[in-house]
Amino acid sequence: MYRYPLAIVSGLALWLAFPSHDLWALAPVGVALLALATRGTSAWQGALLGLVSGLSCFLPLLSWSGIYVGALPWIALAVLESCYIALLGLACALLQHRRSPVGLARVRPMVVALAWVAQELLRDNTPFGGFPWGRLAFSQADSPLAGLAALGGAPAVTFGVALAGGCLAAGVARLISPGQPLISPGQPAGRSGIPRDLVVRRFVSATPALLCAVAVMSLPVLVPRPVDGPTARFMAIQGNVPRPGLEFNAERRAVLDNHARETLKAAGEVKAGQQPQPDLVVWPENASDIDPLRNPDAAAVINGAVDAIHAPLVLGAVLQGPRPYVSNASLLYLPGRGLAAQYIKQHPVPFAEYIPYRSFFRHFSDKVDLVSADFKAGTRPGVFQVPAQDGRTIAAGAIICFEVAYDALMRDTVDQGANVLLVQTNNATFGFTDESVQQLAISRIRAIEHGRSIVHVSTVGVSAMITPDGTAHQRSTLFTSDVLAADLPLRTNRTIADRVGAWPEYLASGGLAMMLVLLGRRRRRR
Repeated sequence: MYRYPLAIVSGLALWLAFPSHDLWALAPVGVALLALATRGTSAWQGALLGLVSGLSCFLPLLSWSGIYVGALPWIALAVLESCYIALLGLACALLQHRRSPVGLARVRPMVVALAWVAQELLRDNTPFGGFPWGRLAFSQADSPLAGLAALGGAPAVTFGVALAGGCLAAGVARLISPGQPLISPGQPAGRSGIPRDLVVRRFVSATPALLCAVAVMSLPVLVPRPVDGPTARFMAIQGNVPRPGLEFNAERRAVLDNHARETLKAAGEVKAGQQPQPDLVVWPENASDIDPLRNPDAAAVINGAVDAIHAPLVLGAVLQGPRPYVSNASLLYLPGRGLAAQYIKQHPVPFAEYIPYRSFFRHFSDKVDLVSADFKAGTRPGVFQVPAQDGRTIAAGAIICFEVAYDALMRDTVDQGANVLLVQTNNATFGFTDESVQQLAISRIRAIEHGRSIVHVSTVGVSAMITPDGTAHQRSTLFTSDVLAADLPLRTNRTIADRVGAWPEYLASGGLAMMLVLLGRRRRRR
């Protein structure tokens, strides 16, 4: 019966590793506890243990998803994500079932690490394009393991966390049930009946695995995180909204005016010499839910702000089209020219920006009709070519909201030549929850992965300027107006992660699949 308490504590440890708790060292502990719970058990019990661990993690981690729409969507999402952890538990139970010489199942750290990477690959892509929130990697923005992102992306960080957890579990397993006889018959015992050198021998047996866990956790600090290169001046405008919740944009003109007002105020400071002239100003997602391509008043407000600050502006807007759809867009405006380029979000969020199988899901919740018009997906990455003051070009890669969590979308934007990334998001629909800081942590991992500065700007916070080493500068607070300004490096060098792409994740998943195939063949022969 000890297995299920271990699974529950495992999930809670994983949850506490994420912001805002930020106890990142608990991530490998959570992995280790689940590895210990699933060793030596049946496949189906392993799956149930994984489900219990997943629910213990995802129910509190994703509680922000039900803050304004009720418990059903939140619980459904948490259960769906937990099913992938159930598959992980099943795989670990199958591949850790082999007996040691004294009849005790062993923990296999490499199996644990490969299983976590494969599980995340599956979860990140299915169903409806997947939901990569809550990956092990995204809990490690402040950890030495974050350096692995520059070598193999987020999957490499997940692999490192899981390998460290597997090694920790292997060491603990040797402490409580060593894999070889430690005493011989007739060996003298102490007063307690325990042989004098039993504890020492067990610690000696466990030491290699425990040292391996320490090495995996600490060595990535040696991975370089360069921040050199020419800089450009960026300004991020957090304009705030009239109220949090689903009705955040009921006063759409007020939201637009908030961002314009803060920009005009900053323009006055620039004119007065109180701060330097920016090369690029960035407004967040949903800064203008009045389509400026169809509404002259909205276009006038935006162009007025652009001309006042005398700098290019990238803003998030909702466009009415193509009919019958709407589009979540990022728009580039230039002084004296107006609209110069646009990017359409490539991965609209299912059940938030579009409703798949609407008539079916309406049977479960009428909240689906809050999305009155589905968002149309874009078809190409958005990299804006922005002229800087000194004649150089800022290649600004536009990323909208949850797109920051998807490996391929981020990689494609960098491959298209982006030397800085703009993550524009709107957190107003999640209230005063941890969603905003969890998303900021994802951007920090992405900065390290691609060696790029990131302007992370939200309508309501938390916004920050992120340097290529993953450090978040000038973090704002929730539901306030704020202006962030910083000189950020423009880097064009590609990291190893950029060069190898998705291959590490595919190879790890293929390795696990091969193990399972070989296990199946061996069992059939028996």
